[in-house]
Amino acid sequence: MRNRLLGILLALMAGVLAALGVPLAGSMAQAEQSRVVVDRMDDVARFAQELPTQGLPERGSAGADPNVPTPQDSSALTALRAEADRYQQLYGIRIGIYLADGRPLAVSPGDWTLSAAGTAAVMEARDGRRSHNPPQVWPWTPERTLTIGSPVVRDGDVVAVVVTDSPTGELRSRIVHRWAWLAGGEAIAMIAAVLLAVRLTEWVLRPVRTLDRATHDIATGRMDARVAAVGGPPELRRLASSFNEMADHVVLAMDQQKAFVADASHQLRNPLAALLLRVELLGLELPEGRDEELSQVREEGARLTRVLDDLLGLATAEGSRPQAEPVDLTALVLARVDAWQPVADRRGIRLGTGTPPPARAWADPIGFGSALDAVLDNALKFSPDGGTVAVTVRLGRDEVAVTVADQGPGLTEEELARVGDRFWRSTRHQNVDGSGLGLSIARTLLMAGGGSLGFAAAEPYGLAVTLALPIPPKS
Repeated sequence: MRNRLLGILLALMAGVLAALGVPLAGSMAQAEQSRVVVDRMDDVARFAQELPTQGLPERGSAGADPNVPTPQDSSALTALRAEADRYQQLYGIRIGIYLADGRPLAVSPGDWTLSAAGTAAVMEARDGRRSHNPPQVWPWTPERTLTIGSPVVRDGDVVAVVVTDSPTGELRSRIVHRWAWLAGGEAIAMIAAVLLAVRLTEWVLRPVRTLDRATHDIATGRMDARVAAVGGPPELRRLASSFNEMADHVVLAMDQQKAFVADASHQLRNPLAALLLRVELLGLELPEGRDEELSQVREEGARLTRVLDDLLGLATAEGSRPQAEPVDLTALVLARVDAWQPVADRRGIRLGTGTPPPARAWADPIGFGSALDAVLDNALKFSPDGGTVAVTVRLGRDEVAVTVADQGPGLTEEELARVGDRFWRSTRHQNVDGSGLGLSIARTLLMAGGGSLGFAAAEPYGLAVTLALPIPPKS
């Protein structure tokens, strides 16, 4: 979520900077070209002022015949040509001064001929208009030149035209230079926007991350987790407060449920014990041949006793608040396997651990021992006589896993999704003694200590139950 929100903010920032920067870059290029155009028009105006007022043939006169050469003996024209040569040599700008009918008066350099743009500028000037809006020069158009034309007017008539043709290398360099400063400013603005977006994202998502951690803690059994008061938008602060209220109500409801289960289990034990005692007394007075009915009553009474004991154990496990500590998990596993060895020997089941690696885990030793007892009891219960129950210890990067694999009938994929639920038992195993609470108690005990319980199919058949615990933090 952080990356998505940050990406949206940065995309918006980049769009705003681009929307501002692109028109500004165009305005900078136009401003630079306008400066050049104004300079050239000033130059053209100066040459127009230096053009002699006498000695020029009038339009439509005999001297305007293209076959009649322009008078060359005017000292003013000679000076004008010399000034045009100096201008071209000094600035590298080609310049041409033409009569209104197109005959040249002064052209520098001498071999320069008008291009299409120059011809258009001359035609525009002959109509009495200055070149005020030439096409824009961009840095990626290196072959372009900037042509400016201006008319020379005497007594209301256009008598001559002055045209300049400027190279645009320096203009393009200035445009690129100004664009570089603009790009640098946009880069600085983008860096500032990134820093601001990161801070804004952190401020907005801080209560969300806190809420996520508290939700995960509650989902994994740490019901005392709450959302601490943090900054952020008011809406998220209200959400955190509402979450804490909801968690308090959930904990209260669960405590009431656990108290009810514990009280009901405890209160039913005494009447059930008295009832079974009366059944035994009545059995002494039953006539011969009624032993089968009495045996069935005893079995149902014993089953009800186990269910009440398991309910009481589950309520105790759910209400406990164990303190996890670093434990020698390998030694604890070996001790519990040794405790169950007589049960396995009576049925000829091979119960072994091989040579487990030394492993330490962060757990409640009593809770983990009880959980492992429930898993071993379930494995021995469903394994056939003469079968094998293998207990393995595997050390991972972040956790230690203890797997108990039996050779029983196993479970289907659909049943694996439900195993561990309270009172759930496979329809294929209803004839096996049990209340359906053993694995639920094991899962509750593990989750209370920060562990987890997983189920999978064993190879080649059977059920594999994995008890996972975190590794102690390094000091």
